[in-house]
Amino acid sequence: MSTQRNIISHGIRDNHTRGKVADLLAFLGCPTPDAWVRAALTQLDVLLLDHRNCELKAAAAAMSVIARYGDDPALATALSKLAREELVHYEQVLRIIRQRGVALRPLTPSRYAAGLREAVRTHDPAKLVDTLIVGAFIEARSCERFAALVPHLDDDLATFYAGLLQSEARHYLRYLDFAQRFGETADVARSIEKIRTLEQHLVLSPDPEFRFHSGCPIEA
Repeated sequence: MSTQRNIISHGIRDNHTRGKVADLLAFLGCPTPDAWVRAALTQLDVLLLDHRNCELKAAAAAMSVIARYGDDPALATALSKLAREELVHYEQVLRIIRQRGVALRPLTPSRYAAGLREAVRTHDPAKLVDTLIVGAFIEARSCERFAALVPHLDDDLATFYAGLLQSEARHYLRYLDFAQRFGETADVARSIEKIRTLEQHLVLSPDPEFRFHSGCPIEA
């Protein structure tokens, strides 16, 4: 059964949302490797713990943009709402962790977000544009990974991740819309291509450490 059919069986039935999944793959350019999905299913505790961390970092990243560029009311309002949603997701994942008896413990961060931020230019407005595009890729990959996981999870976790898929899709589009608003069309397109190439490398290249956004696991 295809990923999209499994997503629909867990409560996402409209054609618009199914179209979002296709749009995500077109934007990202590559799907999550099957090896990552297999690793996730054998390390659900690490997946949940790192997912919790990612939601907190996503809220912090949105707040950081507001702190630097908050004189734009539309940007500040949109990212404030996004940050609040990410914190709600953080609380929801934490609740699931506790319900499943997973022991809380610190995890080292993956290479993913820091690797993407290496592509961010250091002068504005290019810095803002690149930061927003990086945010779009992080949210889009999160959404795509929820979709990849849903067919393989127990009903409760699959339903939760299928629900998150919709909000993360909104987040990626919100970041992308603002990047296109603040940047010149050609420059935004070049930046997307540059960051897409880097993102694909981080996702597809061997990665010795499993995390929510890690690359292709090195399987024994």
